[in-house]
Amino acid sequence: MDFNEYQQKALRTAGVKDKDGLILNGVMGLAGESGECIDIVKKYLFQGHTLNREKMLDELGDVLWYIAITAEGLGLEMADIATYNIDKLTKRYPEGFESTRSVKRDEGN
Repeated sequence: MDFNEYQQKALRTAGVKDKDGLILNGVMGLAGESGECIDIVKKYLFQGHTLNREKMLDELGDVLWYIAITAEGLGLEMADIATYNIDKLTKRYPEGFESTRSVKRDEGN
């Protein structure tokens, strides 16, 4: 399945259909689901839990779902977002990630 097919399938369960509702539900959901991801890692690093990969898979899927509905609310396709992001990172780190380029980069890049 490609990004755009996923986005269309995700919308089937969005509940809200108006653009503002998709954006608001999307960004609020992203905040919550990202918090759940960090909680899994916190428990692993600091509370003696094993890293629960199955739960992380579940939460990452939820993050992806919220990205899909936010993108729809903004009138964007997920494939375009992915392409834009890779192009941006390629310009920023043409030879791959380098910490010196990260530290010395302009905030606009």
